[in-house]
Amino acid sequence: MPAIHVCSLAKIATVVDETGASHLVTLITEGTEVLRPAAITPERHLFLAMHDINEAMEGMVLPSRRHVEDYLAFVEAWERDQPMVVHCFAGISRSTAAAFIGACALNPKMDEEELALQIRGSSPTATPNVKLVEIGDALLGRQGRMTRAIATIGRGRSAFEGVPFALHIGPRER
Repeated sequence: MPAIHVCSLAKIATVVDETGASHLVTLITEGTEVLRPAAITPERHLFLAMHDINEAMEGMVLPSRRHVEDYLAFVEAWERDQPMVVHCFAGISRSTAAAFIGACALNPKMDEEELALQIRGSSPTATPNVKLVEIGDALLGRQGRMTRAIATIGRGRSAFEGVPFALHIGPRER
C-alpha cells in the first residue's frame, strides 16, 4: 500500500532504502546540506526552502502559499506505486505538517481529526507546523477542519529528533 513516510534529515538514506521510496520531499532551511539518495532521481526530489516558524521573523523564510502549492502539485503528480519520503531537519514539524497536508489532498473524504489522531498514535513527537497546516487547509477548502484537528492533538513530546512514521495512502484512482 502506498505511504508517505516521515523522518529527519539524519534518517533519509535509511528510510528511503527500507521503504523503496521513489519520491523525496525536503522542507528545510536554505543552505542545509541534503544528500539525495541515489535511488531518488533529481526530478523526483522536491526541495522547499523554509524555516520552521509560524509567523514572520526577520531574516527567516516563513512557510508560504507558494511552498504548499508546489508541494501539492508534486504530491498530486506522484503515481503512488512506490512510497514517498517527506523530511525536515528533525522530522517533527514541517515534515509532519506536509504528510498531513498530502494525506488530506489525496484522500479528500478522510476525516481530518481521525488522520491527526493517527499521526499522534504513530509518533508521540509529531508537532505539525501550524502555518503550513493553515495554508494547506485554505488551499484544500477544508474550512478550518485541518487546523482544528492539529490543535486537537496538540504539541508532541519534546525531542531533538522525531519518531519516524508513515501515513498510508490509498492507491491512485485510474
